[in-house]
Amino acid sequence: MWRDVAGLQTRKNWRAGWLGALCVSALLAACDAGNATGDGAHAAQADVGSAQMQKVSAGAATVVPTGGQTRAQVYESVRKMTAVGKQLFFDPSLSGSGKLACASCHSPQHGFGPPNALSVQLGGQDMRQQGMRAAPNIKYLQKVPSFTEHYHDSDDEGDESVDAGPTGGLMWDGRVNSAHEQARMPLTSSFEMGSTPQKVAAAVKAAPYANEFRAAFGEHVFDSDDTTFKAVLQALEVFEETPELFYPYTSKYDAFLAGKAQLTKAELHGLQLFNDETKGNCASCHISQRALDGSAPAFTDFGLIAIGVPRNRALTVNRDPHFYDLGACGPERADLKGQDEYCGIFRTPSLRNVALRKTFFHNGIYHSLDEVVRFYAQRDTNPEKFYPVVKGKVQKYDDLPKKYWANLNTDPPFDRKPGDKPALDEAEIKDVVAFLKTLTDGYQPEAPQQHADAHIVSSK
Repeated sequence: MWRDVAGLQTRKNWRAGWLGALCVSALLAACDAGNATGDGAHAAQADVGSAQMQKVSAGAATVVPTGGQTRAQVYESVRKMTAVGKQLFFDPSLSGSGKLACASCHSPQHGFGPPNALSVQLGGQDMRQQGMRAAPNIKYLQKVPSFTEHYHDSDDEGDESVDAGPTGGLMWDGRVNSAHEQARMPLTSSFEMGSTPQKVAAAVKAAPYANEFRAAFGEHVFDSDDTTFKAVLQALEVFEETPELFYPYTSKYDAFLAGKAQLTKAELHGLQLFNDETKGNCASCHISQRALDGSAPAFTDFGLIAIGVPRNRALTVNRDPHFYDLGACGPERADLKGQDEYCGIFRTPSLRNVALRKTFFHNGIYHSLDEVVRFYAQRDTNPEKFYPVVKGKVQKYDDLPKKYWANLNTDPPFDRKPGDKPALDEAEIKDVVAFLKTLTDGYQPEAPQQHADAHIVSSK
């Protein structure tokens, strides 16, 4: 089956080829990439800087002709686009209701994920429309590859025989391949921001930052709604490549990898359980080691996988017993419709800043990390905890029609049966959660003891 453990573990090194494609712009951007914790994190930020440069120098949205620009001019273009992109990101006037901004569902204080515990966010013209999927975090997306049905990679780049299956793409189903394509989705969705390219263009023309927008994209950017809307998408994409905001690599775990922090006993044990193929086996999909190029781990293999998450009956769409969200094979994604092998698979998100979330999985079924880890550990040993029981029989995998069950992942810890010992006990679940909390950005190492002593003395 796709996505065997060996194939998953090799995927962490896909970056080498990607970096080669950006080598020219990386030379320009590396010096401005900012500070991060550890050499691997610093290299990763340099990659992000190069990504921002590429958006402008390549004319990602074909808005600004950039041929013949000097290095200084390209940097100035990045600065201007980033500034207006930030204002667009926080501007609710872009929405049909005038009340919903990108930041409403992607809060900076919550790892650019949802700020509340709603399973899915509310939007639309009346701000009452319920979507069908949880709002994802949008940090650490700079290295997500374009979607491919068959991904091949290896540690030594000499054996590409392992097919790791569907990989890459943004959104829960991997249906778009760039941040400007992704931005289009919520802006025009009837149950999200509920707007149109025409309404967005009108809002930007009337915005207090309209002159800045024109300065970033040229005098003719307002000549047509289509040109304006494309510029909006490009500005959002460039803003979402800002290293210090979206790819800072400043977690305690990054400091630990750099030898600048020590994990507690519980955190270290949690990491061991996270990596252990016979226990949590989390690292088979959520890569925890640095890549061969030294860059910091993304805590995802970028793959799509089916794990049989329980049906969330709080969602309006699920009131119809015949409706199923099948991820890559529909209903939101259409190009793989009818291909059974893609039904029930969803993108593996990064676990960075996961402790800031209050809603988990594509349908928002769980609201704490303890619940999530417990589901992984006990899905098959104690299914009655997660699925409905009808007349004494557990209705396993109740959100996936039985004809697609062959797509379900059965690697550890999903290799057990009822009555078996769970892969993790309650104490081990708590330790894994303790480790996951070390992935939150903004870690500040404790001051050296001598500095603390000096403060005590001076304050007497």
